[in-house]
Amino acid sequence: MTTSTNAIGSPLKLRRTLGLWDLVLYGIVVIQPTAPMPVYGVVSERAHGHVVTAILIAMLAMLFTAISYGRMAKAYPSAGSAFTYVGQEIHPALGYVTGWGMVMDYLLNPLICTILCTQLALNFAPGLPYVLGAFFFAFLFTGLNLFGIQTSARINDSLAIGMGAVIAVFFVVAAHYIFRHPHDSAGFFWQPFYNSSTFHLRSVLGGTSLAVLTYIGFDGISTLSEEAKNPKRDILLATVLVCLITGILAGCEVYAAQLVWPFGRPFPDVTTAFVYVSGLAGGRWLLQLVNGTLLVATVGSGLGSQLGAARLLYAMGRSNAIPKSFFGALDPRRQIPRNNVLFAGALALIGALTISFERGVELLNFGALIAFMGVNASSLVHYYIRGRDRGLKDLLPPICGFVICGLLWWNLNPYAKTAGAIWMGLGLAYGALRTNGFKGDLIRFDLPTD
Repeated sequence: MTTSTNAIGSPLKLRRTLGLWDLVLYGIVVIQPTAPMPVYGVVSERAHGHVVTAILIAMLAMLFTAISYGRMAKAYPSAGSAFTYVGQEIHPALGYVTGWGMVMDYLLNPLICTILCTQLALNFAPGLPYVLGAFFFAFLFTGLNLFGIQTSARINDSLAIGMGAVIAVFFVVAAHYIFRHPHDSAGFFWQPFYNSSTFHLRSVLGGTSLAVLTYIGFDGISTLSEEAKNPKRDILLATVLVCLITGILAGCEVYAAQLVWPFGRPFPDVTTAFVYVSGLAGGRWLLQLVNGTLLVATVGSGLGSQLGAARLLYAMGRSNAIPKSFFGALDPRRQIPRNNVLFAGALALIGALTISFERGVELLNFGALIAFMGVNASSLVHYYIRGRDRGLKDLLPPICGFVICGLLWWNLNPYAKTAGAIWMGLGLAYGALRTNGFKGDLIRFDLPTD
């Protein structure tokens, strides 16, 4: 094993140049300011109109989980992955299970991006067959990744600024629409939080289990531990701040949308419901602006998420955690995991043609919530059960995060839980087979970073 060195023979290391607000901006760009818009319709239907409440409950769960992520990043400053925390602190077998759940996440992200891109394209071209659109976007993501075409950090920053400008326009137009129209009750402005005629706790929790998608990606901040100026302080603070800022912004977006389009009025298309809300508030021009913004943002997400899935599969294959001959192979010309790109693209296309956007989101959150519970449990074990100077700060956040995430996981649709259980069962069977009933050492792998 060789170590890279500089001109004077010292080992090369990542430069610690990132301050707190650099980390916060990175997290916001990864999550995207438009994060609640794609799931707005499905959350509204599941939560019976209580989208704001669902977003805020999800924020609470993510804040506690963010604290656990930040603290575990302090304990493992170079790892930054849920399965490493679980495998090191609790048991390697549970770490393997957590990693298997994360694979589900990574593979499903391109799938739901393919579905969403197709639905957004249909808003521009209603006569386009859905099947043709799904094929186009699945092949687009796969083709661009096969040629190694990636968006730069500067383009991503510009897109985030552009999305922020579109959101500001939406707020202004929505406010003008809301105050220009009469309201049917004194509690009109309170109904997005609580409507006694439609409120059911189980429905709200079911909607919250979908709203978790709004925050997916915040944990990526932990992968920057080796580049942060003060990782022991800033990783934790940045992770919490990103969840808080995302939750407040997302809550404001869906609150305005709920006032423009009160619950009970059906959406023309639940997958792109926010686009139709924009059209009602501002007319055709705003509908097209928001629709185009979401389409561009989702194409970027789909491209990046498919590459992330391919790289994760490559890392696993290279470590022989899954068949190395297929998943651990690189294209000799372009030095990319070609087999994995094709594999992720095929799954995205098959899934886009067989399941709904809502089912895809629930399946993705199945794995995400398992990972989040694992991180909270790891934090509890590391800082409270094994820690010396233990206190309430070591006990309450991870327990609260674990319980809330567990409650949201339990309120996922039975279909998602059944399909997720089958996936996890396959992972357990494969892991047991490879390690003689988990008696041998499980092969650990690291999440790739961009």
